[in-house]
Parts: sequence; structure tokens; C-alpha cells
Amino acid sequence: MEFGWLSLVPALLAIVLAWVTKEVFLSLFIAVFVGSTILANFNPLVGFTKSLNTFIVGALTDEWNVSILIFCLTIGGLIGILSKNGGTKGIANLIVSRAKTNKSTLFSTWLMGVLIFFDDYANSLIVGNTMRSITDKMKVSREKLAYIVDSTAAPISSIALISTWVGFETGLIKNGLEEIGVNLSAYSVFLETIPFRFYSILALGFVLMIIFTGKDFGPMAKAERRSYLTGKLLDDDAKPLVTDEVDQLESSIENERWYNAVIPILSVIVITIFGLYINGGGLEGKSVQAAFGDADASVVLLWASIGGTIIAAVMSLAQRILTIKEIMDAWVAGIKSMTTAAIILVLAWALGSLNGELGTAEFIVSVAKGSIPPFMIPVLMFIIPCIVAFSTGSSWGANSIVMPLAIPLAFELGGAEFLVPAIGAVLTGAVFGDHCSPISDTTIMSSMASACDHMAHVKTQMPYALVVAGVSIIVGFIPAGFGINPYISLVIGTVVLFATLNFFGAKVTDKERLHSNQASIGNAKKVAEN
Repeated sequence: MEFGWLSLVPALLAIVLAWVTKEVFLSLFIAVFVGSTILANFNPLVGFTKSLNTFIVGALTDEWNVSILIFCLTIGGLIGILSKNGGTKGIANLIVSRAKTNKSTLFSTWLMGVLIFFDDYANSLIVGNTMRSITDKMKVSREKLAYIVDSTAAPISSIALISTWVGFETGLIKNGLEEIGVNLSAYSVFLETIPFRFYSILALGFVLMIIFTGKDFGPMAKAERRSYLTGKLLDDDAKPLVTDEVDQLESSIENERWYNAVIPILSVIVITIFGLYINGGGLEGKSVQAAFGDADASVVLLWASIGGTIIAAVMSLAQRILTIKEIMDAWVAGIKSMTTAAIILVLAWALGSLNGELGTAEFIVSVAKGSIPPFMIPVLMFIIPCIVAFSTGSSWGANSIVMPLAIPLAFELGGAEFLVPAIGAVLTGAVFGDHCSPISDTTIMSSMASACDHMAHVKTQMPYALVVAGVSIIVGFIPAGFGINPYISLVIGTVVLFATLNFFGAKVTDKERLHSNQASIGNAKKVAEN
């Protein structure tokens, strides 16, 4: 059964309600309920039971979802132990002692995000949870932390030569090329598309520009001004996705040791890398690229989080820092801190499954198809998956739907020379749409790991993402339609973004410090006169 425009109602409802009410739980559940009611021929009773039995329970019976959910909770438990044994404070003190300004702290956050390139889920959760206490000390707003975490997750994972994305992306490319009868190596085509991932590359660069210029604009500037002047890392009415259980775990250790945090965190990274290789068949003779592509990332991430937790617990016991009871109490407290985000993830997955039943993505693509001039192919192949990913909250889902249509369409309308730009546009367009969507799991994870109010993260990040996307279209995808070298576009795009930031942005701290000094001088004069 085709639902047409009705298929857009749940996704749009979830987005609008989330923006208006700031209640993500309620918004997602209402969206799932309304969509289920549509599927049930507008019978609200059947729709209600279908919401619970089919979609919410269904989300919890999917092996991938359950593994990722346990990974999130276990990472929370790990952070709970690291907070209790003094490891978190130790690494914070170590970095803060060297990071004299928030600029160096934010660069460290960006660098860690780039280095954890192998998976966007692991990236968001590890970077946000590790750097949060450090950025808090530097009076960096939680919104800014969440933005950096989110902007170094999918953008880097989607273009990394070895990551959990590679197999998925090359698989889509391979199927599309076979459909049009083109005999090319899917991995070679994947490599050729990297320069055309204008949004992903420029988003990573834009974060660096913001860090080193110290300039912000829009809602982010307001958030940074609040944090700098008042010390409030969040708005008074904010509802961070992580509860305060972890923050209440005060370390009783006199000399906090940084390696009690670094070693378990590094172990998570190492286990993930080797786990992907082993799980993907590396020991059976597969290449590194093939092994990473064929690995089940959800299972490997679960291995890594449990392994890191065990190492943290053993280190705490061996140094007689914590007892077994204290370790378990801290672990449970850390898990509790993730319950809010876990519920939202389940509802987001339920909504994604519902959109699949309604055919939301297919309808969006069918509406967008039509008479397309060849030079517009890269632009449209960027915009269409962006809309799909924004509406559904899934970049992988958007890629899965759009790519099988994009490759034949690009080949038919523009010939072989349009294949690589079109493929690159689809893959990075999905990242952009997912990046902006309040119902995206990676966006939710970034809010969760940064302990940020989710809608505050979305609202502060979106202007930056839109600016990068606009520049990507104007100096990237439109010129690509006329055969302009992508490296030229990347250079011009970088210059344009830098100019935009300098024109519209401001060094909030300097400006407010000046205003504060002027106000203090004025008050002193008034006191003297009186």
C-alpha cells in the first residue's frame, strides 16, 4: 500500500514537536503512535498497540540495536568507574595543565575525534565522555562540545580509508555499478569520491576555523556568552541527556592518576580496531579494508566496552583504589546516567522502522525525480539524501534508498563522468541531513556523551551545518557539474568559510570582557560621584 504524502507525517511531526515542546520523549512517541495509526487504517487503538508491540519492542529485538544499546550503557558504566577511581580527574588535570586556554582544549577534542576515525558511534561516545570534564573546567558550553563531537564523528568515519562505513558504502557502490553494467572496483570508486565529499571535509575544517579564530555566531555565540559570563554550561531550563549520577561520583583519591582513565579508553580503541579485523575475517586471509567492511560493528563495540570496563575494574582493584562493591556501585550509577538517551534511541529506532513501513524515503525520492539537467546531478544527489536523512534520522538508511537510484540516474543523464561526483554527493548529503536531524541516533549520542540538552545541541549546530552545506553546494557541487576539479573547490570553499566566519562571527569572550570592564568603570565612576 502506498501512503504518499501521509508517509511524511510522522517524521515531520516528530521534528516539529521536538522543536516546539523540547520534549523529545513525547515527540518521538506521538510520531510513532500517529504513524502506527496510519498503518492501522486510522484505528487509534490498534495504532497504540502496534506502536508498542511492533515498533518499540521490534527495535529492542533487533540484534544490532540491542548491541549498540548495551554498548552505550556499558560505556556509561565505564565512565562511572573512571570518575570514581580518579582517572577522569587525572586526565583532566593532565590536559588542563597543558591546555592553558579553551582553544587548546577544543583542539584536543577535535584531534581526538579525528583520531577515532574507525566508527562514528564509538567516536561520539568516547570523545564526549572523555573531554566533558575538561571542557567544563574551561567554561566551554556543552553546546560547543556537542558540536565538535558531532562534527568529528560521521564526517571523518564516512571518508576514512578503514572504518565501519567502508564496507557499507562500497557495497552500495558495487551493487549500483553492477546494475548499470560498469566494471569498476567499488573500493577504487570509493577512494575517488573522497574529494567530492565537500560537506564532510569542509565541516571538519570549519570546526578548526572556529577553534583557532575563537569566533562564533548565531545561537552558539549566545551559548558561549552565557557560559563565559555566568559559568553556566547549560541553560537554566536545559534537560541534558545524561543524568547527574556520574557527576555525583566524587573521587576520594588524593593523587588522581591519568593513566587509570587513558589505559581503559585506549583499550576500548585497540579492542575495537583488532575486533573489527578479527570479526570481519582478517585472520582468514581477508585484507584490512575487506575485514573492516565485513565486520559487525555492533558486536565489536560491545566487546570493546566490556573489555574496557574489565580493565578499569582490574586496575582499580590492583591499586586498591576501589573495592568490588564501590566498582559495581559506580558502574551502575554510570549506566543510570545513560537511561534517558537509551529510551530516546529506542524511540528513534522505532520511528525509523515505521518510516520504512510507510515508504517515507521512497516517496521523497519519487517526488524529487523528474527532468534533471546533467550539471544539476551532483547538487540534487546532495539535496535528496539530505532530505531523506533529515526526515528519517538515518544516514545509512538514506544512502541505502538513494544510491540505487542515484547511480543509474547519473549514468543515464550525464554519462560515466558524473558517476563519481554523484556518488560522493549522495554519501556526504546523507551525513549532512543526519547531522541536522533531531531524531538522528548519532546526533542523540553526541548530546548524550556531551551531557547537553538535545534540542539545544540541534539548534546551535544547525546554523553552522547549513553554512557549510551552502558553501558546499555553491563552490563544490555546482562547479562539479561542470567538471571543475574538486580540489580547487575545496580550497575555494575553505577560503569562503573563513571569510564568512570572520564577517559574521565575533570573539564573544573578548567582546563581553570589554563590555564588562566598561560597565565596571562606569559603576566605579557613579560610586565616586555619589
